[in-house]
Amino acid sequence: MDGGTTRNRNRRGQGELLRREIIDAALRMLNELGDDEALSLRAVAREVGIAATSVYIHFADRDELVFAALEQSTVDLLRDLEQAEDGAGDDAVRRLRARLLFLGGWTREYAGLYKVLHESTLNRRMHLVFKEELSVRAIAAVQACMDAGLAPADDAAAVALDLRSAVHGAVSIRINEPEASLPPLDEQVDRFLRKLVGVSIEHMF
Repeated sequence: MDGGTTRNRNRRGQGELLRREIIDAALRMLNELGDDEALSLRAVAREVGIAATSVYIHFADRDELVFAALEQSTVDLLRDLEQAEDGAGDDAVRRLRARLLFLGGWTREYAGLYKVLHESTLNRRMHLVFKEELSVRAIAAVQACMDAGLAPADDAAAVALDLRSAVHGAVSIRINEPEASLPPLDEQVDRFLRKLVGVSIEHMF
């Protein structure tokens, strides 16, 4: 064993459980590190309490593990975003607002993961295809506002891109410049919705 906590061997058929344990450990460590290149498979093995060779059974290298961890994180985020939207009821603007505010809260809790997901070297070296679903859902949320007559008809994809760019900028400043004097994120989100999507304020509350 590579130091750290030891563990009993998984019973036959529990290989997938171990794989998920490795991914969960990687997610915790990536969130702490905020840098995919600072992660090592040996350190992940110590965190789980297994031999480093056991990690290689499931992941060929660090990039493969980080990819799998970010993919799982994104799947979980998409599920939670859907729940946040559903909690806002049927109004399309309120659902979109709830989505954006949930993303803001998520980035505060998982600032390190956010940096790896959006600002890491892995983004330049690999196509993180699972991120595309975030864009698809964002466009659908904006389109729903337009279809309901709550926002001016426009190119939903272009508007969603502008909105996502604004929100990402707002949360990135908060992560990378924690001493910056900024308004509450919900105030910024409301301005983005009014100015970029074109919704009226009475539909937000």
